Parts: sequence; C-alpha cells; structure tokens
Amino acid sequence: MADIVTLLDPHSIERNEDNPRLIFRPDDLASLEKSISDQGILVPLTVFREGKSYRLLDGERRWRCAQRLGLSRVPVIVQPKPGRLQNIMMMFAIHHARRDWDPLPTALKLLDLETEFQKQHDRLPNEAELAGLASLSRGEVRRLRKLLNLPESYRKELLEELEKPKSQQSLTVDQVLEATTAAALLKKRKIVDDVGEDSLRKAIIAKYRTGVIVNTVAPRKLARLARAVQRDEVTLGTARNVVRKLIRVNDYDIDEAFRDSVEQIDFEHGIEQQIERLLQLIEQHRERNYVISAALAERLRTLSREVRGLLS
Repeated sequence: MADIVTLLDPHSIERNEDNPRLIFRPDDLASLEKSISDQGILVPLTVFREGKSYRLLDGERRWRCAQRLGLSRVPVIVQPKPGRLQNIMMMFAIHHARRDWDPLPTALKLLDLETEFQKQHDRLPNEAELAGLASLSRGEVRRLRKLLNLPESYRKELLEELEKPKSQQSLTVDQVLEATTAAALLKKRKIVDDVGEDSLRKAIIAKYRTGVIVNTVAPRKLARLARAVQRDEVTLGTARNVVRKLIRVNDYDIDEAFRDSVEQIDFEHGIEQQIERLLQLIEQHRERNYVISAALAERLRTLSREVRGLLS
C-alpha cells in the first residue's frame, strides 16, 4: 500500500532532537526556499505523532523553509512513532543517504546512539555493531570517534566554523584531524611534550587559517619526520628545532620544515627501497635463465654509469 500524504500546519510539527544534522547554512536554505516558493514542496515530509503535535523524521530543511515562507500547510507522511534507539537509527539512515552531512555534529550524535544501545543491551556496541546501527562504514565510525577525542575547544571552534557559509569557512574538520594526528605522532616519538603537542596543533591550525599551509595533508610530512627520528636517521635535536620553528615563526611552513630536516634522508630511503626491488628482479631474472635482451643490457649499462658517477 502506498504511503498516504496528508497536509499539516508546519507549526504543529517539531524538529527531531536526534537528527545528527545540526548545521543549516543560510545560503543553502535560501536556495531551497526559492525552489519551494516557485514549485512548492515536491517531496512530502515524514513525521510521527507525539502527543498533540508531530515530530520530524525527514525533511527539516523543507520544514524550516515552509515556516520562513509562511506556508499554512505542508505535505507529510505520518509514520508510527519509533522507540528512541530506532529513532536515532532512522535519523542516521535518512541523514547518511543524503551525503550532505557535517561530520562533527554526526559524531556528537553517535554518542547518543551508543548510549541508547547500552541501555537496551547492558554493554556498548563494538565498532561493527555501531557502524550497522548508524548506517556507516567502520572507517567512517573510526573517523567520527577521532573527532570526539578532540579537545572541547577545538570541537566548539569547528561547530562555529560550520555555521558559516562555505565560502567564508577558513578551517575544516579534516585540517584539524591532520594537525592533531601529526602532533600526536611527534609526541609519541618524544619530539614534543604535552604542551608542545598542543602548541604545534594550534600553530598548524593557525597556518591553515592564514593560508601559510594550503595542502590539507601537508602535516603527514611530519609523520615521516617522526619515522626518521625513530630510525635514528634524524637527530632528536634537529627534529625539535624545526618543530619549534613551526610553532614560533608564522610564515614557516611544513614543506620548509621537511626540507630542513628529513627530505634528503626520506628521498634516499625511497631509492633504497627501489634498489632492493631491482636486486630482487635481477635475481629472479638470473634464476629463470633468461637471456638478457639488448634493450635491457643497454639500460643496465646506463644504470651502471650513473651509479659510478654518483659514487665517484
């Protein structure tokens, strides 16, 4: 049986507090508002009855626009009232299908989903269960949990940023995560302490905002610095010097820090890996008793000359 569409006063409908979408940008609403003004609401809202009013399951943007336009009636489909856990699950499923969601508000709602599951099962869901409940992949769940581990000040800053029109945003969730991961890796290798970790993260975030760092994944080069320290290829003193410069010098970027510390070593490490692979291939060639072709022989002679030149 097809769902029955009825008309309701939008003022008799309330938003769903379990909607993981918390941010509704004015520019997005304005575009939808114009569409509704021209064509009406083409897709009915989905609601359930709660007391004398109704609560949204799907269609909060349409509902907000209808109120702004002063519409007296909106088309809705009334569904049975779900339990709290089912309500959150439905919100995630509807929300996730649209793919226009902000990760930080979604991460915050993920906590509620865990709590409701725990109430019913006397335990927290594992990662696979939580992913299923939220209609997310396990990778997405891990990413959202990383956001929940951010200090409260950063989460607040990101929420404030998300409320701005996209054209005015100067900081993204991915940038904060990249800065956080890089600083944590340097702390793990004892290149920075707790204070230095936070100072480095703040410095990287500030450089994203000012445009000194333009590549979102640039902090990953600091992970290569951490590995070089672990392998004793870069001294702890050298690593600490470039990190201090990153923190203190406003226009010093990660590419410069990389060049000043680990670039040559990292490049040569790549050459070593390629040489190891080449030696394995030569050994396989010998074991198979292949006859060396003229083209391969010429390339090997060229390689030999380059190696002799490099070592001379």
